[in-house]
Amino acid sequence: MASPEPQHDGWTADLRSRLDELLDGYRAALSNALNGLDEEQARRRLVPSKTTLLGLVKHVTYVEGVWFDQAVTGRSYREIGIASTPDRSFTLTRADTVAAVLDAHAERCALSRQTMSRLTLDDVVDGRGKRTVWALYLQVLRELAQHAGHADILREQILSDRTP
Repeated sequence: MASPEPQHDGWTADLRSRLDELLDGYRAALSNALNGLDEEQARRRLVPSKTTLLGLVKHVTYVEGVWFDQAVTGRSYREIGIASTPDRSFTLTRADTVAAVLDAHAERCALSRQTMSRLTLDDVVDGRGKRTVWALYLQVLRELAQHAGHADILREQILSDRTP
């Protein structure tokens, strides 16, 4: 007796599209966390670490470079134009204005989309050790979701003007 064909609902029928949709949703949430904030608010430190709203967007730009560029191409951080460590990716310079960080993030996300569009989910890449493309997607989704949550909390604190 043959097993019945699996039933796919609209959510899982096209997994790649759903993964891309989730990525874009988290990317937008992180960028939108800076909407309406001035430079001081975007840089405000509310926790002991270097985590700020502006730093989070700069960091997720780094994350995109690591997993959707280096892990695919094997290029160095320097060639990609990203910080040399995760910790340094949160470091803000005078040049890191809200507009500049948002522009860099948008550009990196566009490059990520372009790079990943040439690959299938089952392809194996070896820029940071052998990994499937779907594993890269899960890694970036995990990080973006985590940081979007951080951004929600920081933004709420900034907007309510409550600092610890």
